[in-house]
Amino acid sequence: MQDYFASRSLRCFFGFAAAILWTGLYLTGFDAVHWLLYLPASLFAFAAITGICPGLIVSKVLFGKQ
Repeated sequence: MQDYFASRSLRCFFGFAAAILWTGLYLTGFDAVHWLLYLPASLFAFAAITGICPGLIVSKVLFGKQ
């Protein structure tokens, strides 16, 4: 399970990306934005907080460990 945790620098990137996306959602208006845009913003925030990145897990399962 340790292979699926993101490094500290990757968690910082996820946090920055989540902040940018949530700021864009806020400035656009939460009621005007399509629901699909909440998915990457939420997954980036989840990955930044926990260190578990669903996209990283899927890519390692699909392409193997390199």
